[in-house]
Amino acid sequence: MMTNDDIIKRLTAAVSATPGKDLELVCIESNTALSRFAENIIHQNIEQADHEIMARVGLGDRVGLAVGNSIEPEAIRATIEHALEIAENQNPDPDFPGFVASPAVPPTPGAFSPATADYSPEDRAAIIKAATEACTKAGVLASGLFKTEVRSSTIVNSAGTTQYFAETAAEFSLTASDDKANASGWATGYHRDVGKLDLEQVTRVAVLKAVTSRNPQPHPPGEYTVILEPAAVGQLLLFLGFLGFGGGSFASGRSFMARQMGQQVTGENITIIEDPFAPEMAGMPFDYEGVPKKRVPLIENGIAKGVVFDRRNAKKAGMESTGHALPPDNTFGPYPKNMAISPGTVPFDDLITSTPEGILITHFWYLNYLNPRRVQMTGTTLDGTFRIKDGTIAQPIVNMRATPALLEMFGKVEAIAAERVVYPQFNSVMLVPGMKINGFELSEDTEKG
Repeated sequence: MMTNDDIIKRLTAAVSATPGKDLELVCIESNTALSRFAENIIHQNIEQADHEIMARVGLGDRVGLAVGNSIEPEAIRATIEHALEIAENQNPDPDFPGFVASPAVPPTPGAFSPATADYSPEDRAAIIKAATEACTKAGVLASGLFKTEVRSSTIVNSAGTTQYFAETAAEFSLTASDDKANASGWATGYHRDVGKLDLEQVTRVAVLKAVTSRNPQPHPPGEYTVILEPAAVGQLLLFLGFLGFGGGSFASGRSFMARQMGQQVTGENITIIEDPFAPEMAGMPFDYEGVPKKRVPLIENGIAKGVVFDRRNAKKAGMESTGHALPPDNTFGPYPKNMAISPGTVPFDDLITSTPEGILITHFWYLNYLNPRRVQMTGTTLDGTFRIKDGTIAQPIVNMRATPALLEMFGKVEAIAAERVVYPQFNSVMLVPGMKINGFELSEDTEKG
């Protein structure tokens, strides 16, 4: 990958060579290394390096955007010229906020790990070998992925903004399965520094869940007290962020936050904060307009407090940007990418031991919108669903379908675990605890069609 000085120098020179024009250049450089495995064998091993350069030009209120994948000076110039041509042929855009000068933001501590950047295919293979050997010993098959990524984001504009951020990430996901016994177990781990990723623990958890979920039994539908492991909480939180906490849906009135800002929307024990500065996540400290990010309370003690904005949607809503613009070629608008749920006071295991009758859910599969207005989802439990009886894991049960309305669900949280886990999904990273939730509706098991 290029050094930050080289990338900034090239983008700055390109902006300087286009005098009298409102211009923004965004460069995303990435190097992704990935090993996939199935049935105890590595079947895919790839490494991909890429550059993406985005040029956005404003001619008054007419805007042109062009995208290329080379950062050679001639290629950058051609991308800018293409954006200029597009802008000249666009209709006026009254919501275009122009570009703004932002102060340079210092690097986020802990975001970049040389150990992750230097991790080799042989290193990944050794970890996967150890995982498959553990699975073989337990009589289950291993499948999953081990990925490391190095990424940099650079923003330079004609208003005087220059921002650069480099980051690394390592993710190991393992599913252990026994098809003959209709059993599977899953676990995942994520860290900026691969050396701090507890790979052995991921393997132990996935294998244990697979072994203990053999020969699951059907369970009747109904409303249950459920214990959601952190990954399950994170999966639901992500959709809550998509549907409710983005400035685009807020400005257009589609978000539940637009109707209920300042009102009680969940239980008083729920606080959700968009916090890119949390050390566990070490998020990007500015957005793709170069605006410094802000820590944004979204729900505080159950009260709807705020949403995240880019400059366009902030202008429409009469607000200020919180530094959450996505790359300029996105079609989603801003949404939070580093949400954290405040922890509770009890150990996760106590959530189980304090439950006379309930269900433990590892995570969900194929979650999708069911009713956006109610913030309602649909999906099935997967890779370890267990009946709890008298505070202990009593037996594995067949996967069941869940259709939670998320705000109502977060209003029924009895207890929150003190421990929190970093959970990644869909280019977001969340810091989430496990939860004990009452009145959680589960329908017929998925094997009954």
